[in-house]
Amino acid sequence: MHIMEGFLPVKHAIGWSIVAAPFVGYGLHSINKRVKENPEQRMLLGVAAAFTFVLSALKLPSVTGSCSHPTGTGLGAILFGPAAMAPIGAVVLLFQAMLLAHGGLTTLGANIFSMAVVGPCAAAVIFRCAKSIRLPFSLSIFCAASLADLITYVTTSAQLALAFPDPSGGFAASFVKFAGVFALTQLPLAVIEGLLTVVVMNSLIRFNARELQEMKVTTAQVVQA
Repeated sequence: MHIMEGFLPVKHAIGWSIVAAPFVGYGLHSINKRVKENPEQRMLLGVAAAFTFVLSALKLPSVTGSCSHPTGTGLGAILFGPAAMAPIGAVVLLFQAMLLAHGGLTTLGANIFSMAVVGPCAAAVIFRCAKSIRLPFSLSIFCAASLADLITYVTTSAQLALAFPDPSGGFAASFVKFAGVFALTQLPLAVIEGLLTVVVMNSLIRFNARELQEMKVTTAQVVQA
């Protein structure tokens, strides 16, 4: 998910930056509007940002020789919608590139698109679908967070496959290779991220029940349960 500095060809690095920029801009507008209308939600916004920073900063070695990370974007996407996570993810990735050597500045656009755009969109859609078919609330949270983590890495695999197609098998063969590198470590990490997100959400329900009901994340039945 953190494609390292200088790894992508220049055209791809520029292209992903151009693609990610409108999402970040719209997300800033969305956050500013929400904070002006509901200033009491600033604390929850800070919790979502901190959760993303801490989880995505964990650099865990993979048995395949690479490193993998949780993403942490599912919580914020469920609370505030996917748009808000684009600028939050951009800030998180920028600080990690500059302070922790996770990712890079030239690959920032690609990393934003996979972790802060596609992942949150997947989390929001999965959470809404799970609620619509009346899955238990905790299971809905788990599915949204864990599957968003996996979809982020699927997107990164596609980005790398586009940049470095296999000489014989092209994009498809390259995609399978990159996805295979991530899969062994990322599958258990996705499960762990889903469980952690459920724990944090249950804590928020305990201490911020009214705000979550007003945000239409929970219902009175969920809070009472």
